[in-house]
Amino acid sequence: MSRIAKYPVAVPSGVEATISAGQISVKGPLGTLTQELTGDVVIRQEDGQLTFTVANESRQAKAMSGTLRALVANMVTGVSKGFERRLNLVGVGFRAQVQGDALKLQLGYSHDIIHDMPAGIKVECPTQTEIVIKGANKQVVGQVAAEIRAYREPEPYKGKGVRYSDERVIIKETKKK
Repeated sequence: MSRIAKYPVAVPSGVEATISAGQISVKGPLGTLTQELTGDVVIRQEDGQLTFTVANESRQAKAMSGTLRALVANMVTGVSKGFERRLNLVGVGFRAQVQGDALKLQLGYSHDIIHDMPAGIKVECPTQTEIVIKGANKQVVGQVAAEIRAYREPEPYKGKGVRYSDERVIIKETKKK
């Protein structure tokens, strides 16, 4: 069995987990998330904790026990605290602003880029060159951040582009004559 699956997931107060046939649902102050289950892993809820055990000793069941435990732990964290990803715009004239449910980006192209946000995702721009993406679903927050970064990835010579706030871009040396 996966070593990570041996540790139970604590369910904090204000968060409730419901295990039904084929799925687990976690509800909290920031929303509700559901995850489909396979028959390989058995989830039990006891004393405010979720425990994960394998249903059979197959290799697939052992692998899925750790995966499912990590997904459920992220769901519990997401509905209680939430996840956020920060992006920085580096470059002359690069700016971002929020327009309702969309993000308007000016990244040096001849046109502005309008990126619509999926349901459950909030975006803020504390400054013109900073973007904060927040949401309960870790996968969706990361995916939206990756899509925005893909519009103009940091280039290696000047470092211009959209980058994660904790990303370090290694600048190459320019060609010598």
